[in-house]
Amino acid sequence: METRIRFGTDGWRARIADDYTFANVRRCAQGFAAYLKRRGHADNGVVIGYDRRFASEHFAAAAAEVLAGNGIRVFLADAAAPTPATAYNIIAKQTAGAVVITASHNPPTDNGFKVRNETGGAVDPEGLAEIESLIPPADQVKCMELDEAIEKGLVEYFDPAPAYIEQIQRMVDLERIRQAGITVVVDPMWGTGAGWFDRLIGGGRTRVISIHNERNPIFPEMLRPEPIRPNVDPCMAKVREVGADIGIINDGDADRLGVVDEKGNFVDQLRVYGLMAMYLLEVRGERGPIVKTLSTTSMLERLGEIYGVPVYETGVGFKYVAPKMIEVNAMVGGEESGGYAFRGHIPERDGILAGLYMLDLVVRTGKSVTELLEHLFSQVGPHYYGRVDVFFDEEKREVVRKRVESAQPERIAGFKVTGLNTMDGFKYLLEDGGWLLIRFSGTEPLIRVYTETTQPEAVQAILNEGLKLAGLDRARAD
Repeated sequence: METRIRFGTDGWRARIADDYTFANVRRCAQGFAAYLKRRGHADNGVVIGYDRRFASEHFAAAAAEVLAGNGIRVFLADAAAPTPATAYNIIAKQTAGAVVITASHNPPTDNGFKVRNETGGAVDPEGLAEIESLIPPADQVKCMELDEAIEKGLVEYFDPAPAYIEQIQRMVDLERIRQAGITVVVDPMWGTGAGWFDRLIGGGRTRVISIHNERNPIFPEMLRPEPIRPNVDPCMAKVREVGADIGIINDGDADRLGVVDEKGNFVDQLRVYGLMAMYLLEVRGERGPIVKTLSTTSMLERLGEIYGVPVYETGVGFKYVAPKMIEVNAMVGGEESGGYAFRGHIPERDGILAGLYMLDLVVRTGKSVTELLEHLFSQVGPHYYGRVDVFFDEEKREVVRKRVESAQPERIAGFKVTGLNTMDGFKYLLEDGGWLLIRFSGTEPLIRVYTETTQPEAVQAILNEGLKLAGLDRARAD
């Protein structure tokens, strides 16, 4: 039987040589081609990019052969590039969208098939469902050999870097960072962010020290190329070793950001989003709506009150964030996993630009990351975050779900429950301004429990009570 391909937040991911095969990648490409034709966008062509995972360039070529076989012109990247660079070239070349061969932060065994629309942002949930519905059996895929497609002008190789660099230069003053004289440790996690900070801000007084800069699809020294602990521990150690001012970390396809402070401590993504919003509002003087997923920080609501800007909450994933950003012309959009997008750019996570914004914040204020966090907390109050992922037996999914649905706690870890948000999971609002969120993975037998609270000693207690509501414990934590 052929694999049933299901599109998640960005597209499809699976284990290489198991479900992730050339045949199935071609089927996905055929579904995307049919979607573009149905929408009347096929004549505008498609950009195809890829990451540094095993055989990504070959899977990208396979996708190009299918789109060409459907008469759709393809701009095929001539080297691995950050997903946001590929996405920006949709705008630069005015294409109908893009395919990116990447599994982002997944384990090294995986690869994926991301899709982007004509805005450079994520395809909305309805569009993803439509693409999935159009994926045919393998014997219905139309394909043209790559050499023939190139000869006919249907596939053209291109360098994603120049247009993207021009855009980055419009978004941030690179020379100011280049001549600031700070020391930056950069960890691209063996991925497509490698070399970009050297290229953008190197060559001046600022010192850029890179680790994990080569291509290595097994991602040594980390469980997966995701900018969370323990994967970020080598960067933390390097910051301490060289006395750096900051550490900047990108995930495997460079659309997410992780930050290490000058003391070598990891700064969680909720605090980074708070700093990012403060930078835009206070340092750059920008105004406009903020879009956030319900799993990210309530510090944003407080900043919205202080600076008089609206804050909109969405479900988890940029398939919700990107359309909302476009709808309200948002200043910034972001999520708990470390993805941030910015007005005037693309409604797409960009770990390179987000990293440059963090550096610009340090340079323009003259403050350390620790001092910046203290300044943020002086405005919004202290906030503490924690998350735990726990696996359960797949056959018990409905039992666990019903257990959570039926739970009606009046207090959690001593805090009174003041509300419940069921937009995307079960988010209990707590009297201190904090919250507990319980969400089920749509693709794995996995439950995610998150919290943000104003009291550091309450983090673990709230997480544990969240697991109790589901009848689970940490014995099977990821």
